[in-house]
Order: sequence, then structure tokens, then C-alpha cells
Amino acid sequence: MALSETENECPGGEGGESIVQTCVLGGFGESCETRALLSSLPEVHGSIVTTESATQRFLVIMNRYQEQPHLLDPHLEWMLNIILEFVRSEKSPPSLVHLSFKFLYIICKVRGYKIFMQLFPHEVADVQPVLDLLSRQDPKDSETWETRYMLLLWLSMTCLIPFDLYRLDGHLESDGGKAREPTMDRILAIAKSYLLVCDSPRDAASVLVSKFMTRPDVKQKRLGDFLDWSLTTISQTNDQSVRDIMVLDGALQSLAKLFKHGKRDDLLQYAPTILQCLEQKNLSESSQAMLRKLGVKLIQRLGLTFLKPRLATWRYQRGSRSLAANLSMSQSATVAATPEVETQKLEEDYDIPEELETVIEHLLVGLKDKETIVRWSAAKGIGRVTGRLPKELADEVVGSVLDCFSFQETDNAWHGGCLALAELGRRGLLLPSRLTDVVPLIVKSLTYDEKRGACSVGSNVRDSACYVCWSFARAYEPEELEPFVTEIASALLITAVFDRNVNCRRAASAAFQENVGRQGTFPHGIDIVTAADYYAVGNINNCYLNISVYIASFPEYTEAMIDHLIAMKINHWDSVIRELSTKALHNLTPKAPNYMATTVLPQMLPMAVGIDLHGRHGAIMACAEITHALYKLGLQTNRTVVDIISSECVDALKNIHQKLSDRKQYRGFGGELMRPAMCGLIEKLSLSKMPFKNETVITGWQSLIDDTIKNLHLVSSGVKDCIMVAVVSALSALCEEYYQDEPGQANSGMQDVLVSQYIEGLKSPQMLTRCGSALALGSLPRFMIHSKLNQILEGLQQMCTVSQKDGSFTEARRDAVKAIAQVCVKAGVCAHGSPDSALCSENVAEVYGALLNSMNDYTTDSRGDVGAWVREAAMTSLMDVTMLVASIAPEILLPDLVKCMMCCLAQQSAEKIDHYRAHAGNVFLRLLHSTEPAVPHIPHQDELLSIFPVETTASLNWNAPSQAFQYITQLLGLPQYQYHTLLGLTVSVGGITESTVHFSSQSLFDYLRGIQDNHAALTQFGDALLSIFRDNLRNDRVSIPFLKMLDQILANSCFEIFTTQENHQFCVDLLALCKECKKTKDISKLRACVTVFCGLIQFQGEVRKKVLSQLLMLLCHSYPVIRKTTASQMYEMLLTYDDVINPEMLDDVMTLLSDTNWESDLATVRAHRNQLCDWLGVPRPQVVTKQSPVQVS
Repeated sequence: MALSETENECPGGEGGESIVQTCVLGGFGESCETRALLSSLPEVHGSIVTTESATQRFLVIMNRYQEQPHLLDPHLEWMLNIILEFVRSEKSPPSLVHLSFKFLYIICKVRGYKIFMQLFPHEVADVQPVLDLLSRQDPKDSETWETRYMLLLWLSMTCLIPFDLYRLDGHLESDGGKAREPTMDRILAIAKSYLLVCDSPRDAASVLVSKFMTRPDVKQKRLGDFLDWSLTTISQTNDQSVRDIMVLDGALQSLAKLFKHGKRDDLLQYAPTILQCLEQKNLSESSQAMLRKLGVKLIQRLGLTFLKPRLATWRYQRGSRSLAANLSMSQSATVAATPEVETQKLEEDYDIPEELETVIEHLLVGLKDKETIVRWSAAKGIGRVTGRLPKELADEVVGSVLDCFSFQETDNAWHGGCLALAELGRRGLLLPSRLTDVVPLIVKSLTYDEKRGACSVGSNVRDSACYVCWSFARAYEPEELEPFVTEIASALLITAVFDRNVNCRRAASAAFQENVGRQGTFPHGIDIVTAADYYAVGNINNCYLNISVYIASFPEYTEAMIDHLIAMKINHWDSVIRELSTKALHNLTPKAPNYMATTVLPQMLPMAVGIDLHGRHGAIMACAEITHALYKLGLQTNRTVVDIISSECVDALKNIHQKLSDRKQYRGFGGELMRPAMCGLIEKLSLSKMPFKNETVITGWQSLIDDTIKNLHLVSSGVKDCIMVAVVSALSALCEEYYQDEPGQANSGMQDVLVSQYIEGLKSPQMLTRCGSALALGSLPRFMIHSKLNQILEGLQQMCTVSQKDGSFTEARRDAVKAIAQVCVKAGVCAHGSPDSALCSENVAEVYGALLNSMNDYTTDSRGDVGAWVREAAMTSLMDVTMLVASIAPEILLPDLVKCMMCCLAQQSAEKIDHYRAHAGNVFLRLLHSTEPAVPHIPHQDELLSIFPVETTASLNWNAPSQAFQYITQLLGLPQYQYHTLLGLTVSVGGITESTVHFSSQSLFDYLRGIQDNHAALTQFGDALLSIFRDNLRNDRVSIPFLKMLDQILANSCFEIFTTQENHQFCVDLLALCKECKKTKDISKLRACVTVFCGLIQFQGEVRKKVLSQLLMLLCHSYPVIRKTTASQMYEMLLTYDDVINPEMLDDVMTLLSDTNWESDLATVRAHRNQLCDWLGVPRPQVVTKQSPVQVS
């Protein structure tokens, strides 16, 4: 059974436990289905459809066991037997045989050929049938390659029979008198031919060669010839053509497998020749990674052939692999205790051929290959070959591997070196005496990061270095690694927490965990492993800001982590890492305040004015964060920041801006990084209360802020928002600290200059300058707003009003709306106060007027409904201002203001864009349910509370149309909300998003069905509809969705009560408004009009004749598409409403509507239209000449 749940509930703190259940299968659960599927092959093989279906289903079943193929083992035999019955049967057609082998291949792919091929029957009787079947195959048939692949594997198994193959030949003369080819030659010919093909059977042929050529009888007679053929094939090919690449691949694969499975005594005589051939071929220079890998693989096999198969007596052997023993430290180290004299005696027996130097040289070159698969194969080769060498030679190999760790080498060499060290360590070939050389290199590899262009390389090096640490944990006794524990533990934790790549963080976490378990000497290991597990290190923000702080609380790691951030991460190429690093330094400051103040900060200050852009950017942010953290620590001991850091540091912090300015480093691309960083520094130094008041540096800071606001339009689009936020925060902190003459009293000169400057900026032709000026006004402290409120509000309101009419500067309006609320909140409320200093009865109406006006901002441009940004800001601002006023002076909240606000929010809560509907709904409910303060004068408050109980604030998901509209449509029954709610619903019901249209129309019709018998309520609803139509007749944003909604309402017979009365006023008024709409040139609006006219036909009296007259006029509209649409809609209308015309004329009218080509010329169409007029009893329309290009005749 599959367990797909993942539980990771670690409450944090002591006793926290993490239980993870991954997708683990308990057994082969599809046994019955698989048996049925395999048994059905004779029925399905004849049809492509059934064959494809059966194959896909079998693939789905088998692929579930890719990660746990051993679960198939008990079932492989019966599956194989069922399929082989079809293969062996003489009655089986070729299509069934091929399908059977395809199914065999699917099983083999999942379980692996090495295991699966052992199940093939390999009796003497199987040799000839398999050989004959394979001989009949077409090697060029691309559809049946699975058959050839499996037959070659089967033949590989039958080759293992313990009899000489000549016994199978019998009499070589056949009945026809021609000599038959011996079995040995037939198999060899087949193997050779399939080594040269371009598809997967080539791989199976190399397996056949390795099994066949190692037979005693074959190697005696054919091994030399086959090796000659292989070397000739290799020599005569190159890696330029695809064909030759495949041939080389087959030859190299077969030789590599042959030297793997063959006996050393048989192959040793040929090894030098093959090595010489490979050297001449120079495969390491090939452009094909697979050929280079096979070359390395074959060379290492040759190296092993040159050496006797023995385990090095000098290797390091760890005594116990028990985790429990390691943790209890009860097991002592046991090194192989071979007496020195005996070791020397054994090593004297070694005979090292000259060719071995060539082998090792090739393997060392392979370690630096550009492809991982080649480096990995070379690393394993280094490990295997070194294990058979004498101690001195092995040490030379280790030294050569260590040469990979040079900064002249590429990242590929470092990666290959790490893999080789891990292999050597795992096999006990890296003696403890070498650890002093190796560990520093591994520590460097754990932080290897080399910049290449706009990014960096080295994540694979760091990952492999983690593998080395993991392998060392298993290879060495704790006593051997103890001198290096602090170094390794710190490096692993730094990688686990601060690495940019999530795979490296997880690899380091796993390696640390392995060391904690196997070594038992890592400081605070269990605590750290619990906090920095596989899942915790997955989130980089969590790593930098939380886990790092926890680990730094252990003194062994604190300074190492800080030093790494300073050395490697502050100047990182990725700005996100730089910013996270500075925040991490802020969080780590309390763990080592003296180190930060006396060592780190002085180290950062020269970098902050250095030449490296990234280093400068990171250092400035780091200085800001560290200074602010030190200030907060000083508050706890009543010390100022200047008491904690030296006067030289204070002066250096003060002079950073001037140095950057003198070097013109605020310009260009670098300026886009320097400006927000410097603004961050200004903010943090201001918050830290640095003693710079009335000094020239303040003027410089202010000029930087003003210049940045003025030139925001020159900045790249990706960083504009980031710079704006930094500037506004810096201005707010700067004013708060340095522009007060007395507490609560502004420096009047600076106040006048700044306020007038930013108000003037609201009129700038540059939109971003307007945005920056508006946000700057909103960020000013209360004492800067005092006595200037009227002036500020007037500037913001004027900018909103003027730009809304022009449809321009949308982002500026959004920021101005935000600023209005911010200014009002900071100024405060005083019912009878001065309008220049506080929000009072005199100016509250103007503020609400500006915000309510912004709620109707529906500006659109190429980006879509950009006015929604303004509406969202207006909703938030209304809520903030209302809550403020209601808490201090609710008496100035006039009923009309509250009513307009709630109605506008109701309208937005019914509109079509999920995000803005949700925002409006949440604001609406918050104002409705607010008790402290309670908002006065909410219309229909009791009814609203019954519709929206308190629990809906948490349970109602406004983003989901299925939930939102069933609530909001209930507001249609409340007279004061009806108009605005219906206006919002109009764009939802008449919209184009399927889910929104479905649920909004469903809720609307549910409401209308509920008032069908209530004439007064239906009349009131009809009047609201007409009012909306009348008010938005020329507004296509509303009128087109309105017509679509009206069509749905009429189609659902929602006004059936009105249709019983002749010439009902609702229909008369609606028809008059639709006639106005008909004058438009908009195709979609005209089409919507046609459908509404057809819906209006259900009303009785003279109005029906007028509707027909309008439809007949549209049949001669100047747009052919409208004529065609009208005819089609009229046809459907007459089918739906059978009482419109005389039944005797119905067939003629329908025929004329359907058969006429209404897109032909007007003269032809007009004749048919006039005929319809006569039949329907409607006066023929007269042709009127108009100036407009749109003519209706």
C-alpha cells in the first residue's frame, strides 16, 4: 500500500519530533491485473489501439516500482513464463512475439537487466531456438528493437552452458549438402553485427560479448581474433559522423565489459596493445561525453588487469560501523595491525608494469573532464586502481589528486578531485596522516564559488565536498578526525545555512547529520541536526534569518559564521544573497556584539567605499544593519551607539556619502544599487540616533533623497519600487531625528522647503517623480505636517482629480490616495480643530470626497484595468481614515459619507476581479463588525449583520466566486445598497470569466426567483436596472455587460409578471434606452442589443411592434455581420415565442430568414427585409440619409 502522507510536525524546542512518511510501497499490489493483462496479449496484439492501450497500462503499473524494483522479484518468474509461452508457441504470429518482447523489455527496464536476464531459461535446448529467432530479425526495423534487445540478453544467458559449443553442431552438413556454420561462429557473427547498430540492442550485444568471449572454449579459439577486430574497428573510426560514434560506442562497451568479467590471466597479454590503441585514439579529446566515459572506464579496467587482484595491506580499516557504538564511544579504533616487516615483504612482491603510469595519467585527466559522468567514472577508477598499489605509489596518486585543488584549475577539476577523495576515503586508501593536507582543501571546496559572467559556478563542487565529508564520517574513527572536528563542523554548517543552492544546503545538512551519528564528536550535534534538518534548510530565508541565529548561539560556531558572511556573502554576485546576509548580520550581532563593533564594522567600512560594486553595496547595507543592531543592544544598557563603536568608525560612517558623491558613484547602473543601499544607511543611522544634527552630512543625505525622487524615471524598471521604498523610509527616519528644533516642533525652514518641494513634485511631468513626491508627503512625521495639512491635502486631491480625468499617471494617483490616508492618520483627528493641523469637521468631507471619487477609477490601458490599483488603495485608505475618525470623533462622520462609502464597497465586493473583490469584501466586513471603534450610521446595519454574521469574517473566501456571490446578492434586497450592488454584479454577470459569470448569474437568478411574486420588489429592481442603464449608456465598460446580463434576465423570464400587462412602462423605458444603444459603432455592443431586442419580444402590446420594427431595421444595418446576427437571432426568437406572428406566415418567415444571404449588398437585402415587414404587419422603414458612416435603413 502506498503511503503518500508527509507529516512534518516539529513544534520546535525540546522533545520536538519529525515523522516523515514517504511514498513507500509494501509489495506488488497489481499482481492480478498484471496476470490478466499478460494473458490477454493474444487478444490485443492484432489492433494498434488495443496494443497501445495495454502497453500504456503496463507501463503505468511497472513505473510505480522504479524506486523499489526489488518488490517485483517474487513475481518475475511467473510473468516471464507467461510471456515466454507466447514466444515459444509456433502458432504465435510475429506481431504477438514482438509485443511479448516489448512487455519483457518494460519489466527488464524497471528491474535492471543484470537481475532479470538471470531468469531466462538457459538449457542446452534453448541455444538453437534463440539463435534461430535472432537470425530471423531485421536489425533495421525500428519498431521491434525490444525483441532484438531481449533476445541478445537471452542468448547471453544460454552462452553459460557448461559444454563445448562444438557438441551442439552435430553434422555440419545440412540436408541440402551445404555446410552449416558452427554455433560458435554464428553467435560471434551476431554479436559483432549488433555491436555496430545504432539502437539499444548494441548495449545488449556488449553484454553478450562479455559472457560469450569469457567461455573457456571461445576464449581459446576466438578471443584474439575478436580483440583484433575490435581494435581495427576502433582505429578505423572517428567521432565526427553519427555512424562512427555508434560503432565506437559498441566496441568500447564490449571491451569494457569483457575486461570486467574476463580472467586476468587470459586478458593480460592483450592489455598493452589495447592501451596503446586507446592512446593513439586519444578519446579524451573527443566531443562525445559517452565515448570519453567509456574510454575512462576501459582504461581503468586495463589498469586493474595490469595489477594483481589483491587488497592493499596498508589500507586504513575502521573497526566498527555501529552507530550505537560510536555514540557511546565504547568502541576503540582498530587499525590494520600488519607488522611493518611483513608489510614491506608483501609490497616487495608487487610488480608494477610501466603501462600503469599511463593508466593513472589518463584517469587524472578524466577527473578534470567537463562532463560529470566522465569525472565520476574516473574517480571510481582512481579508487579501484589505488587499492592495488603499494603504499608509496598510492601516496603519489593521492598527491596528484590533491593537485586538482589549485585555483589555477577549473571547477571541473575541483569537482573531480572531491569525488576521487571521497572514493579513496570510502575504500580506506586515504590514510589519516594525509588528513592534514586534505581537510583544508575540503573546507575550501565547501565554499567554492567562482563568478562567471552574470552568475557563478561551483555548486557541484560544494555538493561533492559534502559527499567527501559524508564518506569521511563512515571511514574514520572519531579519534582520527577529532583534530579537524571544529573546522569540518563549522564549514558544513556554513554550507547548510548560507549556501545559495538548496541541494548543497541539504547535502551539507545530511553530511553533518552523518558525522554527528558516526563520529559523536561534533559540538552540539543533536541540537543542531534537529534545528537544521532536510526540510528546515529548504527555505533560504529561514536559513539566513532564523536557523543561523540558533546555531550562532553556540560559541564554537559564532565567529566562523560571521566571518563567512563578511568574506563570501557580503560581496556575492546575487543581490538577494547580499541583502539576506546583511539581515543575518543584524540578527547575529547580539551573539557577538564586541566582535561586531571592534572587528567586523572596521573591516566593513573600507569595503563600503571600495572599488568593487557588489562588495560596496553589501558593505554599506551591512554597516547599516550592524550599527542599528548595536544601537538596540545599547538601549538595554543605557549606552549610545557612539559609546559602543569607535570615533573612527563614526567618522567613516559619516563620510561614506561624500566619498561616493565625489566619485560620482550614484550614476548609472552602479547608482541603482548605491542609492537604495545609501538610503538604507541613512535610515538606520537616523534610527540609531547618530549625533550628526545640524552637520553638513545631513544636507548631503537630504540632497541624495531629493535627487533620487526627481530622477526615478531614469532608473531600470526592475528596481524602481525597491528604490522608492528605501527613499521614503530614509526620509521619514531622517526627518524624525534631525529636523526637530524641540520635541514635536519642526525646523520651520526645512518644513517649508520640503513640503513646498514635494507638493511641486506632484505636478511633475514624470510619473515616478509624482509617485515619489506623494509617498514622501505621506511619510513625513506629524510635526512636519502640522500647519501644512491643508496645503498637502489640497495638492494630493488636485493631482488625483486632474489626472483621473486625463486617464494618465495611474500609479501616481494610487500613491496619492495612500498618502492622503497616511497624512490624515499622522495629523490625527480633532472635531473642532484647525483644518491646517488635523482632520476635522471642516475638511473631513473633502478627504472622503477624494477617496470616494478614487473608488470609481476605472482607467484602462495596454496593461488592463490599472484603475484597480487606485480603487484598492482607496478602499484601504477609507478603512484607515474611518477607523481613526470613529475612534476619536465619530460625530464628524456624516451619515451620507458612511452611506456612500459602504455602497461603494458593496459595489466593489460584487465585481469581477477576484483579488479586488476579496479586498473590498474584507474591508466591508471589518467596518461592519468593528466594535472598538464602532462605525456609526451604517445603513441597514441589522440586516447586514444577519447576512454577514461575525464568523463570516474568517470563513468567507471572497476570492471564490462560488462563496462570495451568494452573500453579496442578498444586498439587492436592501434599498440603499441595491443600485451599487447591482452595478457591481452587472460587470460580473456580463463578464467573460466562466466561473465568475456562472456563480454570479446563478446567485442573481436565485434572488430574482425569490421576488417573482412581489410586484413592488420587482418594480424596484426594474427601476434600479433602468437607472444603471441610463447612467452608463455611453460607458461601454458597463453598458455591454449590462446588455449581456439583461439578455440572461429576459431569457430566464424573470420579468414574466410584467409581460402580462400591455405596454408595461419598464419595457417602454428599456426599449427607448436600447434604441439609443443601437446607434453605436461597436460590434459587440450591437450584437448584445440584438439579443436584448429579441428578449423584449415577450412583452405584450404596441411595444412588441416597436421591437419588431427595430429588429427589421437592424436587418439592413450597414455592417453585414450585424445583419447576419440579427437574422439568426430572429430565427431563434420565432422558434421560442410562437405567438409573435400569425402561424400561417411562420414557415415563410422562417424560410426567408434562414435562406437569405444577409451579407450580400444592401439593395438585395432590403427587398427581403421589406417582404418580412409586410408579412409581420410592420410598416416598411424609410431610407434616411445620415452623415454618420453607420447607416440604418
